[in-house]
Amino acid sequence: MKADPPSLIRRLGLWMPSWKKSLDDSSTSSMEQMGSEPSFFPKADWVLWVVVISLLGLGIVMTYSASAIPSYRGYGQTTYFLSKELVWAGLGIFALLFGARLDHHWLKSWAYPLLCVTIVLLIAVLFSAKINGAHRWFRYGALSLQPAELAKLSLVIYLAQSLSRREKHLHSFTEGFIPPILICSLLVLLLLLEPDLGTSIILWLVTLTLLFLAGTKVVFILTVILTAAPIVYMKFLINTHWRLERIQAYLNPWLYRNTVGYQIISSLVCIASGGMFGVGLGQGRLKLYLPEAHTDYIFAVIGEELGLMGIALVIVGFAIFVVRGIRVASLAKDSFGYYLACGITSMIGFQAAINMGVALGVLPTKGLTLPFVSFGGSSLLTNLFSVGILLNISRGETDSSASSPLQKIRHFLFPPAKNKHLPLGGKKVKIDS
Repeated sequence: MKADPPSLIRRLGLWMPSWKKSLDDSSTSSMEQMGSEPSFFPKADWVLWVVVISLLGLGIVMTYSASAIPSYRGYGQTTYFLSKELVWAGLGIFALLFGARLDHHWLKSWAYPLLCVTIVLLIAVLFSAKINGAHRWFRYGALSLQPAELAKLSLVIYLAQSLSRREKHLHSFTEGFIPPILICSLLVLLLLLEPDLGTSIILWLVTLTLLFLAGTKVVFILTVILTAAPIVYMKFLINTHWRLERIQAYLNPWLYRNTVGYQIISSLVCIASGGMFGVGLGQGRLKLYLPEAHTDYIFAVIGEELGLMGIALVIVGFAIFVVRGIRVASLAKDSFGYYLACGITSMIGFQAAINMGVALGVLPTKGLTLPFVSFGGSSLLTNLFSVGILLNISRGETDSSASSPLQKIRHFLFPPAKNKHLPLGGKKVKIDS
């Protein structure tokens, strides 16, 4: 028996998973629901694919524009960051294709091992060398790995597996609500030791969102928020002077324009100077005074060089991504796919909203990249693989766990070809009696 969603979700029309529909309704092909798709992604959501690739292409161009001069100053070549971005983008595209072809139901059995590996990496990174005052990266030559990116995806997979398995107990505080909260709290604690408050906020937002969509009582969620709020305020704001200074700079950035408010002011000036259509691609000058222009503040560089129209296109792109992600979730064939799609969509959507909000001065400064657009290795690889999983869910396939692992691998590497000599290419058809 499936847990009923909150009445608010039903009224908004966000709860339409196909595993709730009748057998006759489920016979409608996913191709008809999603539209025409490229042949290499049979039945996948091609709109989602196009949006992500467009954002990735924009990100590569803007990364070069934002990093060319700093790259030349620091490394003697203008393409240093661009070459690394191209390598990671290539690996990310491969990860996306792999995730799109991989049966997402496999991830059920990998939820706990992946979670354990993530915890081990988050502990190990605390003993790594400090970079910019934090223990967030493993460095090996020119390569770097950020375990926090893996933590986001592993938490989403765990939550999808846990919520789909505990649907009968979601209204229980101890059996349905506490386990996901404890796992999220453990990951957040390790992240705060790095410290990494931005990713910690993303994990909490994703966890509470999935619990709400699963039908958890709102009073449980409010209890956690009201309990955590004073702890966060006292421990991580009042007793941490540099975070408190960021809040003060957010409230009055011009008063701190030469110190902690410099990033916000520089970002706003960049965006304002772009006007409606920008100063031209690669022609920005104020971006040279913007800290972390190719990572945290690439949205401001887009505002300067492409203007309001460029900013609007990026916002619309992420809005389409979220809408299509919700649509993919609504067409999932089972509850695991539904929660997994909702988790990936909210994970990327929340991070994009926070990054753009920081660049626009709407939110306090946080070190979060703009998904698909900012320069970054671990972030780009994880996000593109997550999109691949989302594309796989959009194909509308049911759980094939009955097949042996060897059969799954053979099917993945060598998809069965259609028999062109049979009627309709060997497709199965439904004959109404």
